[in-house]
Amino acid sequence: MKKMYYAFALLLLATACTQNKPAEAGADEIQATTEVAADTISNETRQANMEEVQAYLKECGAFFIATADGDQPHVRPFGVSEIIGGRLYIMTGKVKDVYKQMAANGKFEICALKASGSEWMRLSGTLVNDETLSVKEEFLNRNEGLKSMYKADDDNMAVLYITNATARFCSFSAPERRVNF
Repeated sequence: MKKMYYAFALLLLATACTQNKPAEAGADEIQATTEVAADTISNETRQANMEEVQAYLKECGAFFIATADGDQPHVRPFGVSEIIGGRLYIMTGKVKDVYKQMAANGKFEICALKASGSEWMRLSGTLVNDETLSVKEEFLNRNEGLKSMYKADDDNMAVLYITNATARFCSFSAPERRVNF
């Protein structure tokens, strides 16, 4: 596991998903294209994209989420995500600094690295807190190991869903591919 985290850190420093951007398009053009695509995709495509991202996160096991505290970025490992009611959720505790940062600024980025070390996904968007008890209960039912630390009604468990998402699938051997949901 240490080797994977070390490889992940080196990967982030070395590549940051930049070598596979189309040479003819500037950064503004790429961003504009992504925003238009997110607004125009069908519900079926949106759901399929979300399921693809969820499967990738599950395959990777651990993934890293970046948040900000003022002008200071923070990165932490996470290990659970679930699609519930057509939304992709992550979970944390409200007493943690990461939750306080998410509550202050919902923008985030996740990076997930496959075991091969040569394929990774970057997921960015906005996190929205969801206090729905049934969603919290379902999240815990799917992740039994969390039940020793959280209760759906404990005023600590936070489930947050992802909106305005763009996933960038990258590798050392193929062009970058993007999906939105």
